[in-house]
Amino acid sequence: MAKTDPLVTVLKLAVAAEEKAALQLKAAQFERQKRQGQLDALNNYRLDYMKQMEGHTGTTLRANQYHQFHQFIRQVDQAILQQMAVVKDGEKQVGYRQQHWQETQQKRKAVEMLLAKKATKEQIAESKREQKMSDEFAMQQYFRQKMK
Repeated sequence: MAKTDPLVTVLKLAVAAEEKAALQLKAAQFERQKRQGQLDALNNYRLDYMKQMEGHTGTTLRANQYHQFHQFIRQVDQAILQQMAVVKDGEKQVGYRQQHWQETQQKRKAVEMLLAKKATKEQIAESKREQKMSDEFAMQQYFRQKMK
């Protein structure tokens, strides 16, 4: 039974780690998009509410209605600020995941390169062995011819 190269096992582990990192990156990107969508929805909601209040321009608003409007806008603005922080955190996570994925990709490529170099060395050694055997065979044939 042929002995398996430990580098093949290392390569399998590196490929698995890279695939896992790629999935984590994809999940982080999806989460960032989701968070950005929520921020966009909040901004659109605020804009719609402001337009709605502009429609009341010229009409009489009671003081408590005006106060409630401004209080509500402050709450929406606060939610927007909080969501902006959440989006920024999501962007950081994507950056971290991207870097991790690139590192795992580099490790996999390094192991593949080592395996390729090893295969090349083995191929050269095998060629030399074959050449040596061929030379010995030719030499034996030559001496046999001379002996006859």
